[in-house]
Amino acid sequence: MTDTRPDPDALLAKVQLDEAAAKRGRLKIFFGANAGVGKTFAMLAAAHAAKLQGRPVRVGVVETHGRADTEAIARDLQRLALKEVEHRGQTLREFDLDAALAWGRDEPGGVLLLDELAHTNARSSRHSKRWQDALELREAGVEVWTTLNVQHLESLNDVVGGITGIRVWETLPDKVFDEADEVVVVDLPPDELRQRLKEGKVYLPAQAERASRNFFRKGNLLALRELALRRTADRVDDQMQAYRREHSAASVWPNRESLLACVGPGAASDKVVRSAARLAQQLGLDWHAVHVETARALGDAARARIQRTLELAKSLGARTAVLSAPEVAAALVGYAREHNLSRLVVGRRENAWRWPGRISLAEALNRQAEEMDVLQVALPTATREREAPVQQASGLFAPHTLRGYAASLVGVGLTTLLVQLLLEFIAPTNIAMLYLLNVVGVALKFGRAPAGLSALLGVAAFDFFFVEPRWSFAVTDAQYVVTFAVLLFVGLVIGQLAAGLQAQAKAAQERERRVRGLYAMSRDLGAALVPEQVAEIAARFLRAEFGIASAVLAPPLVATTGREVLAVLPGAGAQPDLGVAQWAFDHGQPAGQGTDTLPASGCLMLPLTAPMRLRGVLAVESKGRRWLPDERELMDTCASLLAISLERIHYIEVAQHSTLQMESERLRNSLLTAISHDLRTPLAALVGLADALKLAPPTLSPAQAEVADAMRRSSLRMSALVSNLLDMARLQSGTVQLNRQWMPLQEVVGTTLASLDEVLAGREVAVDLPNDLPLVQLDAVLIERVLVNLLENATKYTPAGSPIRIGARVAGRHLEIDVTDSGPGFPAGREAQLFDKFERGDRESATPGVGLGLAICKAIVEAHGGQTTAHNVARGGACVRVELPLGQPPASVKEA
Repeated sequence: MTDTRPDPDALLAKVQLDEAAAKRGRLKIFFGANAGVGKTFAMLAAAHAAKLQGRPVRVGVVETHGRADTEAIARDLQRLALKEVEHRGQTLREFDLDAALAWGRDEPGGVLLLDELAHTNARSSRHSKRWQDALELREAGVEVWTTLNVQHLESLNDVVGGITGIRVWETLPDKVFDEADEVVVVDLPPDELRQRLKEGKVYLPAQAERASRNFFRKGNLLALRELALRRTADRVDDQMQAYRREHSAASVWPNRESLLACVGPGAASDKVVRSAARLAQQLGLDWHAVHVETARALGDAARARIQRTLELAKSLGARTAVLSAPEVAAALVGYAREHNLSRLVVGRRENAWRWPGRISLAEALNRQAEEMDVLQVALPTATREREAPVQQASGLFAPHTLRGYAASLVGVGLTTLLVQLLLEFIAPTNIAMLYLLNVVGVALKFGRAPAGLSALLGVAAFDFFFVEPRWSFAVTDAQYVVTFAVLLFVGLVIGQLAAGLQAQAKAAQERERRVRGLYAMSRDLGAALVPEQVAEIAARFLRAEFGIASAVLAPPLVATTGREVLAVLPGAGAQPDLGVAQWAFDHGQPAGQGTDTLPASGCLMLPLTAPMRLRGVLAVESKGRRWLPDERELMDTCASLLAISLERIHYIEVAQHSTLQMESERLRNSLLTAISHDLRTPLAALVGLADALKLAPPTLSPAQAEVADAMRRSSLRMSALVSNLLDMARLQSGTVQLNRQWMPLQEVVGTTLASLDEVLAGREVAVDLPNDLPLVQLDAVLIERVLVNLLENATKYTPAGSPIRIGARVAGRHLEIDVTDSGPGFPAGREAQLFDKFERGDRESATPGVGLGLAICKAIVEAHGGQTTAHNVARGGACVRVELPLGQPPASVKEA
């Protein structure tokens, strides 16, 4: 009898999930195929209904896109105030997450409307995406209603781009959609949507005309509508499956067509798989392929054939599984009900002979699952095997079975001899029991066939030696005929049951041994700290489990082309082909012996696929070995554990490096701040003393005056370095507040050149600033500091007297400022690195400096929302480009 009681662990997990869900708010998504189908309108209408029911409702963000009906229905709902943020020189109004959290605490049970779930927030926001805001609100107990289009789902983004020719860059993970508490589909036929577009109810007239020719073509709308409905159906199907598992549904619900192909050990099972694959493809169905292992002993050739058939099914798109059960039909029906598969595909042999009273698999399935359809595929009665000859015979004439026959003969003989010696003390009924005991012993040790022989020989010996007339097979008492029949039947049944129990016990012991080995390996992998330990643990496990050598290959190097190159980790016992391993790593697919890719290799290559990315390849020496289904499954499990362990070690190293870098950065900034503050006062005093020395009587001699000037210049240079250190520390700590004003760039450049009269003495500085340059919103003091550092660098690293050029122009929505010199240029390939802190063009140079000038420039420009780049000029020299965002100055500033 099948135990239908729920699993206690599953019940506990469900209770914990329910408790966590009760503390969270709900997430409700109004889902549509395209813009304009009415998602926002439907959300606002539902919000009005909730408001009438007495629930607090607030609008966090609603995008009406100028639609009159949407603006009208949104007007009566209270809104949360938006916050103003600066982004690339513009002031944007963004969703205020903190205000929404505060409202949620004050109004428990309220509903917050948050339109356009895939929206990208401004850079200064807490989260980069609006869906992250929604999840934080949900965790805080706030119920969130939002809208989403199908093209914003990450898994369908490229599909939609291929259909429409337009790639949408704002996406969200499918997990957010799948874990939503409720999804409401808002649908509209394509013709009606196009009519709304013409009437200006979707976009403004100019946008609507362009959209109707491109994205809103009828074919695109039909395809998007199908994607949205299919994706919703998949989500509902997952919910239905979860409900069935939770309530232990005993029958299949045929709400969605699906197939289950039953794979047997015969050579023609591949025909069942191919027929199921064709049917699934024609009907557009999901399908599974399952093999059931019973107590019946199979040879290596049959098990290898099963493995190939399951791999064929997997390549044709099926989900495969291997089950262990005493009865095939019951196992198949249980699997079908668990996965809600309504159609079973089995093979049928024409004119196949079977024992009287024994039914076929199809008939057994029909009896046990009346709600399922059973499709039979005609198979030939006999199929010629095209297999390589196996090394060991199997079946009735295997060496183990032959030894069992011999044991049956010896056992019956010894039992007969024992009974002869004790005949005076044993009743005839007990003699039969002794022969049955012999049957049980042979069955437990050698299996069914020897047990059957022992039962037949036992009945014959009992009749010949101990039934009157003795020493003949004649029977005078008809009752002994019944005894013989019962004895033979009971002996055969006991032999069958004992052999089955023995096979199941061996299978259970084997599974236990492998689970114990996997547990030991996972425990060791949990303590591994370096990839070399992972390789040693893998080699030890595979050697103990299969007696084979192995190797783990991981990519420690990144070539100049960016391609990751595999290398064998220490502790390997195999010598894999690096080319085959590299192919398996690059393509993420198994390769080598036993696969269809590079099968001449001596090793089987299994890619180590971790949750985030590929981490390497496991190479296993095959030596012509055929991997059985359970062995291959075990190796795949081993590869998964190795991949997860390697990824864990990688992120441990990343975390340690990041922590060390953060601590070093914090220590460096603290040191820079301390040194800068402590050195500024003595340096300022040195400059003042040098000036006082020149002015104080008596007048200095020319030599003494030159020394005083040198002291003053050195002090000023040191003061500039200290100022750079202090500025860098302030910028890194984020304490610098920008005082941005609208002003012409010419004014900032003029002030900069005036402050550098002494530094630029003897140099020609060409200034090319068009008169029509727009006003720029910037912090004049900080941008002046940027230009000062760039000009000082140009004077330090170029020949004396060489010209310097300052130019500016408008490029799109940015203002580009170029400072170009005529020196040797930047070191090739290191242009971007020169903007890092303490990075200099020449490591060892007599030119004074600590490598902070360009780093300060980069930090100041990025604080303005711009960027800095460097490149060499073709005619000679170096150019540093500063890009500042252009905004729209107020009318009062323009008039001034």
